[in-house]
Amino acid sequence: MFKILFVCLGNICRSPAAEGVMKHILKGHPKRDQFMIDSAGILDFHKGKPADKRMRAHAEKRGIELTSLSRPVKAPQDFQEFTHIIAMDERNLADLKILDEESKYTHKLFLMSDFFQTYSEKSVPDPYYGGAPDFELVLDMVTEGSEQLIKRLIENSNS
Repeated sequence: MFKILFVCLGNICRSPAAEGVMKHILKGHPKRDQFMIDSAGILDFHKGKPADKRMRAHAEKRGIELTSLSRPVKAPQDFQEFTHIIAMDERNLADLKILDEESKYTHKLFLMSDFFQTYSEKSVPDPYYGGAPDFELVLDMVTEGSEQLIKRLIENSNS
């Protein structure tokens, strides 16, 4: 079973978008039952709140529903439970490494950009203070990253 946790700063834009996109992609996938998807934030500032309404609106235009409620990363529980923890940017990754106090789970930590094929950016930019093009770019990036992540996980499990 692949248990994937997407992480950004507040868990209201990028990581819930990645969670929703991944779930959307997996809906029709023959191996969808092998995946568990969730998202969390480094901070608990937005705990219990839905994704940013602008992100939800842009996702809905693509037929993607963002239903998660914000929650902070739970250490060490999340590190133990999830097989892959995907950070949206290098700062989120650094924060995850700090939460992994004994460096026991670094093999589970990745950047979303590790799964890009067409984007050269190392980070998925935070669209919170941006406009419509910023939210669309995030959705494009997490879609490509999610598709490639699924492909890589399935290929590696078959070899």
